[in-house]
Amino acid sequence: MSTNYLEFEAPIKELNEQLVKMRETEVKTTVDMSTAIRDIEKAIQEKTREIYANLDPWQRVQVSRHPDRPYTLQYIEHLTGHDFVELHGDRTVKDDKAMVGGFGWMDGRSIMFIGQQKGNTTKLRQMRNFGMANPEGYRKALRLMKLAEKFNKPVVTFIDTPGAFPGLEAEERGQGEAIARNLYEMMRLKVPVVCIIIGEGASGGALGIGIGDRVLMLENTWYSVISPESCSSILWRNWDHKVDAANALKLTAEDMLSNRLIDGIIREPVGGAHHDPAAMFESVRKEINKALDVLIPMDTAERNRQRIEKFCSMGVVLKANDLKA
Repeated sequence: MSTNYLEFEAPIKELNEQLVKMRETEVKTTVDMSTAIRDIEKAIQEKTREIYANLDPWQRVQVSRHPDRPYTLQYIEHLTGHDFVELHGDRTVKDDKAMVGGFGWMDGRSIMFIGQQKGNTTKLRQMRNFGMANPEGYRKALRLMKLAEKFNKPVVTFIDTPGAFPGLEAEERGQGEAIARNLYEMMRLKVPVVCIIIGEGASGGALGIGIGDRVLMLENTWYSVISPESCSSILWRNWDHKVDAANALKLTAEDMLSNRLIDGIIREPVGGAHHDPAAMFESVRKEINKALDVLIPMDTAERNRQRIEKFCSMGVVLKANDLKA
């Protein structure tokens, strides 16, 4: 259980603090407080369920950024039982630590896992550039996808990024072209591709590894062309309207599914993925296997046709003549 609480989790924090004090008192005084402890544990569960059943879009954004939320490498390690070989480098510039990938063995299948990695400590976050990949990160991801295609292995991507790195050096090395190339090549990959948004799914940084036969979102994640803070700074010249921006952007998993921009939602444990990572890992495992059971037997040409058709049908533009007809 996480000890870091978000602002809207204040009632849960208070109850947990009461529980800790009650247990300490029981130890110090040897007074049997088991009944009271069970009652407060029940109250914590009920309050957590109540709060998480009514989260607004901005609160879901906050949950997606929770510092204790599991990141890509944690998913890979648990899904593969540490039977994972990380591969490095784009063979052009360097190895981008914000993008990780390699072959892993999961439930009898060899899978190419790729995803953004944020880092669990301040030092690691700096090393991983807070999950913001440079062009070489996206080129590494594409190299690994092509390697998977060569050996006819499915690809699973984990998306968790505040966006592609916006620095001058990234633009000089072709950030836009690297992401665009990935969009083009992922659309044409001859192997099954499953994409899962496990945290933040911002802009082209997410899309660079987000073209798949199945695109899934965890319940408390977001997927949008821009973050609420950046949207607020553009429209209102400050971050004060980030809550309004989050509501207007329609960035939650429910919004994405209703607009047919994703294929499904993976429910999180009560209290979020960080509250019970083991249960979250198993839910993700189940959904990956479910998708691959359908996608692997499919004819390659038909699978590609459906993938292309799915993305081409998003945001269809009607001509004036079509409207008149």
